[in-house]
Amino acid sequence: MKKILLWGLPLMMSSVCHAEDITIRYKGATAKVEQKAKDSVKVSVDGAKVDIESMYKDHKLTLRLTGKSDNGQLMLKTAGKAKITLDNLTLTSQEGAPLDLRNKKKVEVVAAKGTKNALTITACNDTANHKAATIWAKGKLEFSGKGELNVIATGDGCRGIKTKKDITIEELTLNVTTSGDNLGEKPFGFGGFGGFPGFGEGEMPDFSQFPPFGNDSIRTGGFPPMPNFGGGMPDFGGGFPNFGGMRPEENDSTDDGGFGGFMGKHKYVASTKGIASKGKITINSGNVTVKTATAGAEGIEGKEGIVFNGGKVDVTATDDAINANATIVFNGAHVTARSTTNDAVDSNPKGGFFMPFGGNNNNEAQEPAIVISGGTVYAWSQVGSPEEGLDCDFSPLVVEGGKVFSVGGGMGEMPSVPSNEHAKQPTALLIGLNIVKNEPVSIYDEDGKLIDTVTIPFSMRRSASLVSSPAFKLGSTYTVKTKEYEKTFTLSEQFTAVR
Repeated sequence: MKKILLWGLPLMMSSVCHAEDITIRYKGATAKVEQKAKDSVKVSVDGAKVDIESMYKDHKLTLRLTGKSDNGQLMLKTAGKAKITLDNLTLTSQEGAPLDLRNKKKVEVVAAKGTKNALTITACNDTANHKAATIWAKGKLEFSGKGELNVIATGDGCRGIKTKKDITIEELTLNVTTSGDNLGEKPFGFGGFGGFPGFGEGEMPDFSQFPPFGNDSIRTGGFPPMPNFGGGMPDFGGGFPNFGGMRPEENDSTDDGGFGGFMGKHKYVASTKGIASKGKITINSGNVTVKTATAGAEGIEGKEGIVFNGGKVDVTATDDAINANATIVFNGAHVTARSTTNDAVDSNPKGGFFMPFGGNNNNEAQEPAIVISGGTVYAWSQVGSPEEGLDCDFSPLVVEGGKVFSVGGGMGEMPSVPSNEHAKQPTALLIGLNIVKNEPVSIYDEDGKLIDTVTIPFSMRRSASLVSSPAFKLGSTYTVKTKEYEKTFTLSEQFTAVR
């Protein structure tokens, strides 16, 4: 009887106290593991590759990773929660995710205070057995800490961070960079058409001579009639218009010229996105920077929505800088989103683009695509028409507060804009605004007081720019000035189009 009690005592204690800590020290081609307790946790080491399986369900498993390896990895399989603290860790994997997390419950990734940490993946060739991201997770991820974490993906088809569940980010400095080529592609992916070649990069064609564009027809939820071209289609310089917001977003796609959406679009097996979640992404605080460099590589993608509550977020991407299949909400962060070939912020909620074609065309009943209630939102698409700074695919754009300055083209003069009801803070669309690279764009009130100044890192001869500010007052007059442009306008309605 005593023997049974003595044998059971460690198990009873382990079930009520905190799960044992595990420390992994990487050094070159080897890894040393220090484990305080061994029951319920299996650890195996092969060179600098560490495989941990934890059966704990009710208690959090804590790990600390430190040191440096040019060919190391942590594969963690957990039945319960886990916390991974990065303590001046430099870990590179030559194949497969440096952090491969097969978690059933949330895993916290913490950058220890004052530390600099770097995770790099150089190859993602075997996607069946090696997860194609620097940090790959099956379950929820939470990033935090008062240190710095650099997530680098140089391999073809390698993403920065990828999870099937939600991602939360707060406190830390997180830098995500991807630079590899796409791993492969599926032909005939559905997407946008081929752009407006012939008008020049960054230049929006002037449709003012064609109805309905000559009479303040602005896209607010319906699809206006096609302009009357007087018996023939205009010459677009060899290309067909690019209806960039038309594509379904489960595509990893970019266009490759040609007729576009139906045949000229390419759907990549694995594009080099920055942060990608099949759930929701929430950024509460910290400093987040994301950069992508390959066709079809979006910056931040949250399938079930993205919420910016605070912090500073800077995204530069070849494809959409920020993308979701649900509502994107800006509550208080300072966000700069820039796309070099597509929309800066693109939301595709249910009831979006296809609704005007015989579906429910009641804009008021649709799920909002983008809601801006606070903070700063700078959304810049540098490719020109028809890509936009803020693309809602015909679903509502709601402006309740915050500073907003978008730059893009839109379809002619038809970018995504709020209705008078959805512009709860006065908002203006500046049509034909001339943007000069690295020259300030400034907005003044009628007393000459500066409201906001924005410096855009590219030129666009004719942009459709949406602007809003808590300083705007209905009925007041304002002036926007650039190096080669000046326009005075009055906010006569909650939403005002300015030519």
